[in-house]
Amino acid sequence: MLVNLGTPDSPDSSGLRRYLNQFLTDRRVIDLPAFFRHLLFKGIVVPIRAPKVAKLYKELWIEEGSPLKVYGQKVADQVQEILGEEYNVKLAMRYQNPSMESVINEFYEEGVSEIIMFPMFPQYASATTGSIYEELMRILNKREQIPNLRFINSYYDYEPMIDIYADNARSFNFEDYDHFVFSFHGVPERYLKKENSHCQCNVECCSSISKANQFCYSAQCHSTAHAIATKLGLNKEDYTIAYQSRFGPEKWVQPYTDEVLFDLLDNGKKKVLVFSPAFVADCLETTIEIGFEYKEEFIEKGGEKLDLVPSLNDDPRWVKVIADLVLA
Repeated sequence: MLVNLGTPDSPDSSGLRRYLNQFLTDRRVIDLPAFFRHLLFKGIVVPIRAPKVAKLYKELWIEEGSPLKVYGQKVADQVQEILGEEYNVKLAMRYQNPSMESVINEFYEEGVSEIIMFPMFPQYASATTGSIYEELMRILNKREQIPNLRFINSYYDYEPMIDIYADNARSFNFEDYDHFVFSFHGVPERYLKKENSHCQCNVECCSSISKANQFCYSAQCHSTAHAIATKLGLNKEDYTIAYQSRFGPEKWVQPYTDEVLFDLLDNGKKKVLVFSPAFVADCLETTIEIGFEYKEEFIEKGGEKLDLVPSLNDDPRWVKVIADLVLA
């Protein structure tokens, strides 16, 4: 089961309300007490945000539907071809459709002997991979018979995947850029510190993987960025690791991507190439947030060029990465 975060069934207010209501009331995404979480988001935040976000999804939508789902299904079909009849490969979404529960029900009907959970997130985070694991166990808790289970936790430094991100970047002329930014989806700092009292959420703490931070999302992000940069021969002063998509007043992991871009302008760096290695498919956070919103503001403030390295999407090499990890 290849599982991604999710996407609305339709790019309109009703589709966004259903999606956001499910997404924002997940305790691993918003860790408020359940009563306040549902009251705040279902009653106030979602009704206000849904129409605004729907406009962005309409810009993102392609003829076949949501890019996240379209690319995901293409990848699932190609992984199926590689693995053959011995395997049954299906795409699922943590939120909305195809739901994890519907896919698991199909697996039971087809008599599978083992469920392999493959999260479409290279780096582990409680709000993504952790939420998928919890949902799987909630679903299986209803069953008396549970098949063998195997979880692929993360693959943030898997070299064949790193090679694809690096190769995608090589389609750009590096001499055309003053600086490179690795932009990962942000999370509140407090979430990272819940199970790691030693977490400092800074460059020194996250610069390398250790036993203490091996499951830390930020440390894994740094490891991914450093691996890609090494492949491309970038020096540490050539690139910055940052985090995007923060929401609400709480302090999130820093530095923030938008602030990094403005700081670069203040330092005379007006041509920037951006990577988004937390996303395996182009989506709202890449195509719209970076490729349109950040770019537009960057240019308005005096920047000359801001380009985005494409995600893995349905690249055949990415398909092979998944198959190899499943067979490992």
